[in-house]
Amino acid sequence: MPKSLVRLPRDLRAPYAVYLNGVPQQLGVDFNVREGALVFSRELRKDKISGWRWLLGAWGVGTYRQNDSVDVRYEAADGSPRVAEGLEIEPG
Repeated sequence: MPKSLVRLPRDLRAPYAVYLNGVPQQLGVDFNVREGALVFSRELRKDKISGWRWLLGAWGVGTYRQNDSVDVRYEAADGSPRVAEGLEIEPG
């Protein structure tokens, strides 16, 4: 079964909120936490746009692929709100 890992920021402390493509995710339902990383039980992907695909897009030709984005909202140690956007996705 494919899995995906997303490493959490070092200064992150609970409580925090996780979003996948802007949709709130639930701990234990959509993901788990293991050794400082979010573990999703499905394959997530970040699309890398090559020069050719960018050029085609500039001419109005769409080339769409799966492009997942994982964001985490949390409070820093000083109490200020933080958002870690577009975290790197690794195969699990």
